[in-house]
Amino acid sequence: MLAPDFTNADFLAALQAFFPKGRIWPREPDSVQSQALSGFASIFVKTSSDAKQLIKDIFPPTTYALLPDWESTLGLPDEVIGQLFTTAQRVAMVVERFCNTGGQSVFYIIAFAANLGYTITVTEYVPARAGRLKAGQPVCGAAWAHAWCVTCEEIPVTTFQAGRSGAGDALRSWGNVQLLRELSRISPAHTIEMFDLA
Repeated sequence: MLAPDFTNADFLAALQAFFPKGRIWPREPDSVQSQALSGFASIFVKTSSDAKQLIKDIFPPTTYALLPDWESTLGLPDEVIGQLFTTAQRVAMVVERFCNTGGQSVFYIIAFAANLGYTITVTEYVPARAGRLKAGQPVCGAAWAHAWCVTCEEIPVTTFQAGRSGAGDALRSWGNVQLLRELSRISPAHTIEMFDLA
């Protein structure tokens, strides 16, 4: 259930309801008392609006005003990821760090990239073995047992969105630097990661 949108008139009527009735307690909109109470009502409208926004801000995917607090809590930006330039990238990174449970499987790597807004494929390599190698397959040495390659064929485009982007964000940005840095950060220590990024 969404919180209701109270107007200045709603709060003015609520404040007037606290006063006794009579000639010295006028309810007309042009009376001095109503105009004075209307000033207080506008403060309550702002407070109510801020409270509704707080409901959105306490969840990482919809945060805006509390984005710096989320980043600080999750240790962002760090030396690996560097400085992110758009609000959408910053929110995606907060969600990824907040929801990330860790893993080493191909499925995990693909899902991890998807949370950042990238569609990738992961190629794993195996050392060549007699009896298993087929014509046309690469002849890989023993070191290839721990190698994998990430392919991101399309360069993702981040477009400015009203309500999601912030002042100073570019109208459009693109690139795979964020993906490369984050995959390097979560890559299992014993593996050799390669990137085929557009």
